[in-house]
Amino acid sequence: MSHPVPDQRPSAGLATQGARAASAAVLVLAVTAVMWLLEIVDVATDNSLDRYGIQPRDVADLPDIFTAPFLHGGFDHLTGNTVPFVVLGFLAAWRGIAKFLGMSLIVIVTGGLGVWFTGSANTLGSSILIFGFFGYLLGRGVFERRITDIVIAVAVVAFYGTLVFGVLPSDPRVSWQGHLFGLIGGVAAAWALRRSAHA
Repeated sequence: MSHPVPDQRPSAGLATQGARAASAAVLVLAVTAVMWLLEIVDVATDNSLDRYGIQPRDVADLPDIFTAPFLHGGFDHLTGNTVPFVVLGFLAAWRGIAKFLGMSLIVIVTGGLGVWFTGSANTLGSSILIFGFFGYLLGRGVFERRITDIVIAVAVVAFYGTLVFGVLPSDPRVSWQGHLFGLIGGVAAAWALRRSAHA
């Protein structure tokens, strides 16, 4: 005599989402901790790490596009970036770590090269990634068209929509180029990493 087997898919789905959320939180918090550690070392060594920022149009400095987003010009700079980095980074990483890493690489390269070509001074800070996360979350809502991604995109606009003003050249102490090209990199990553029509 056969017996029906209860459908385990809803609980399995919740478990998967919980695991993804935990992985996203651990990764983003770990990167944040590394940024704070680097700034402690930087201050303790008379700002010796600041030279690993992006020096525009210096060919020898091109590798520093990969270090600049994790360094800051003081604790005030880092403090201002920490909360948006954690919040937007978590939301961006929640869909999956592999996709998050791919997106971050696209943002770092796009944002870093944009600063390298168009910047005017040594540039560092996680704003490149923050604006990249922002652009990625908005782009994901547009390109993926899943209700969850749309809701996240709307919430991100509601809470962080004023970020878009950061792409305008207003404060000479702020790299609007890093903001603009980070944002472009995030939107490009959302397009490049979107699901196929049959996924």
